[in-house]
Amino acid sequence: MSALVPKGRLVRSLIVSASVAMTLGLAGCVLAPQGASEEEAKLNSVSPVFEPPVETRQLPALRAHVHWRDVLRRAFLANGELESAYFEWKAAFARIDQAATWPNSNIAVSFSYMFSPENIKSWDRTTVGVGFDPSMNLSLPIKVQTAGEIALEAARQAGEKLRAVKFDLQRRVLSTYLDLALSEEKVRIERDNLRLLKLVSDSAASRAQAGGPLQDLLKAQIESQIAENELANLEAEANSMRGMLNGMLARDAKAPLRLPPTLPSPRPVAAGDAQLIAVAVEQNPELAGLARQVAGRKNAIELARLAYLPDFVPSGSVTGNVSQVISTMVMLPTKLPAIRGAIREAEAMTRSSEAMLRQTEKDRAASFVANLYIMRNAERQTALYRQRVVPAAEQLINSSRNDYASGKVAFADLIDSQRMLIAVRRTVAQVRIEREKRLAEIEALAGVDIEMLGRPASPVAPAR
Repeated sequence: MSALVPKGRLVRSLIVSASVAMTLGLAGCVLAPQGASEEEAKLNSVSPVFEPPVETRQLPALRAHVHWRDVLRRAFLANGELESAYFEWKAAFARIDQAATWPNSNIAVSFSYMFSPENIKSWDRTTVGVGFDPSMNLSLPIKVQTAGEIALEAARQAGEKLRAVKFDLQRRVLSTYLDLALSEEKVRIERDNLRLLKLVSDSAASRAQAGGPLQDLLKAQIESQIAENELANLEAEANSMRGMLNGMLARDAKAPLRLPPTLPSPRPVAAGDAQLIAVAVEQNPELAGLARQVAGRKNAIELARLAYLPDFVPSGSVTGNVSQVISTMVMLPTKLPAIRGAIREAEAMTRSSEAMLRQTEKDRAASFVANLYIMRNAERQTALYRQRVVPAAEQLINSSRNDYASGKVAFADLIDSQRMLIAVRRTVAQVRIEREKRLAEIEALAGVDIEMLGRPASPVAPAR
């Protein structure tokens, strides 16, 4: 076949064919770094939650008595900060293709026509050239691949940020829910106090009518008025907490929100202290994000060093049957001080990230252990009060009421017994809620739900 085709035409055809093939074949080439597909799978696993427009999303309705799981589920679906973190992750992942696309320069096609009085064919006057955009160097594939690895680590860091936002939101929502539960429990305790004070007031009134001291009746009425004022304050506090929680759930601040009539049951912690401390913060999303930052900056050092390698810009041209040219341009690195400065900058930034990672790990580990101690102490206090102090306080108030009715104790002693019982019940409620709030802090620091402790970390779990 080549014997029948003139040599010039054959070379010209090869150049044109190679140019077309280069344009079509390299247009969509991505030197994807290892691990990009796994990161994409993680991203896709949570995309159904956030991709639908907010106008079309159906937020779960709340039950008559809202459980903390219902509150968390709705908060995860309604929170804009969590949604923003997802799209930042998605944007960071999209930058991988931008950084790892090769060739990183556009194809430049040139055309020129020579005007001459000589008797030359039009085709021989025409020059067609194909090359890469002269305004942008064609980087070596290793440089593009390294840039893709940097972008991948940035995407992984964004994924860890989504986890961090999720656990921080979970901690804040649980804390607000528990504060509301505590406020409502205080309201119930104060109502019980008012009922007891009414009985005391009735007893004092009976004694006053029988010729007893009027001071006891006046004191009982004053105590009742003080208790009514305290009840109004507690109800206002509960309404404020309810409005804050409604805001976190994308509901009107004044929307009705009823919690169960008792405090939330303590969440079980199957793992012992030794296992909890062993796991500690190894799955903490903030630390994981810093670790990804360190890895990305180490890749940035490698990319800065690759600047010492020259870049090559190939091109080719055909001038009719006169000439066929294949050439390449070598871009030699001459800004050596700038390259060395870039390397030193990348090394310094890496050291900075490593130092921040070490310090943050120590801080989070110390905070984890501190919260664990406080949680266990709250459990100890709860057991002590419920098993010993509360029964004793109830026995004391019953005995004081009977003795007051029979005239054996003074009214002040009865009121002191009543106040002691109320204080004990409030302390028990506060300690129980404190335990649950510390558990939420431990979950946020560990980067894993307490029910999943010890299992591999997942990117984010919008529903519990």
